Amino acid sequence: MTRRLGYLSLGAALVVAILSVAARTAAVEWPGVVGIPTTLVVVKLLTAAAVALGAHGLYLVVVDTVERRSRSKRRLHDLRNVLRLAFGAAALVGVFGALTEQWLGVLFSLGVVGFAVTFALQQPLFSLLGWVYILVKRPYQVGDRVRIESAKGDVIDVDFLVTTLWEINGELVSSNQPSGRIVTVPNSVVLSSEVFNYSWDEFPFVWNEISIQVAYETDLAFARSEMVDVADELLGDEMRRNVERYREVLAETAVEMEVQDRPTVNVVQGESWVELRLRYLTHPRRGQRVKNELYERILERFNDHPDRVAFPVSRNR
Repeated sequence: MTRRLGYLSLGAALVVAILSVAARTAAVEWPGVVGIPTTLVVVKLLTAAAVALGAHGLYLVVVDTVERRSRSKRRLHDLRNVLRLAFGAAALVGVFGALTEQWLGVLFSLGVVGFAVTFALQQPLFSLLGWVYILVKRPYQVGDRVRIESAKGDVIDVDFLVTTLWEINGELVSSNQPSGRIVTVPNSVVLSSEVFNYSWDEFPFVWNEISIQVAYETDLAFARSEMVDVADELLGDEMRRNVERYREVLAETAVEMEVQDRPTVNVVQGESWVELRLRYLTHPRRGQRVKNELYERILERFNDHPDRVAFPVSRNR
């Protein structure tokens, strides 16, 4: 459909260009408008329209070709924005050049106007620079789950000026659940604030924890073993494969770190209980679902052994 519209636009551009040539060579002299020959006005308008239609049609054809060959929706989104900016700028120069017939003068004027706009519209300019930074450095891209300042969500669009997020958490819900709201963040924010990416291409997984409080009378070795076994049953082979990938990513950096390929349990001493924190690897979009499943299975195991696992009397955990 996009390619067909592109060809139609190119065809219309050709027809308008022919009309422009015909109007230029016509022997008919129409009355002038405010001292400007009507024939000249018509020719310039037709030429400008031909340039605009041709740029639009060529853009649609190129985008359709790229879409057919691209295998990554993320790369396609960025490339489409670059093409839109390039063809838009070219069409703008072409239209003004056709209207004024002063191509160098148009480029110089646009340069002067751009210099003035730099001072008048600093924030949009910074956002445009932020878009270029996002495009080049890739702190995030469409489909990633990120936190930018106080906004957290899944990136659904990165435009020239703003990044649009499908909100996670927020004021309406918790536990990393979508709220249904859309959040727009100026691209300029990435130039001055921290950006947290939870699902970047190289390693789209995060370490997560689930904590359970038990009484001091608990057999800690048994409780820790049960928690690890439950996590192994649920995550086992998948986690080991992901840890291997994690090690490969670490090997490409200067960071030296020992990484366990099985879930681990850390013990934290509280005032009237012991907190057992199960650490495991999971995908951020499955984080809460995995946490719920682990919690239910662990409590079931613990309740099956009341003689070895005791909970704080206050149940304040």
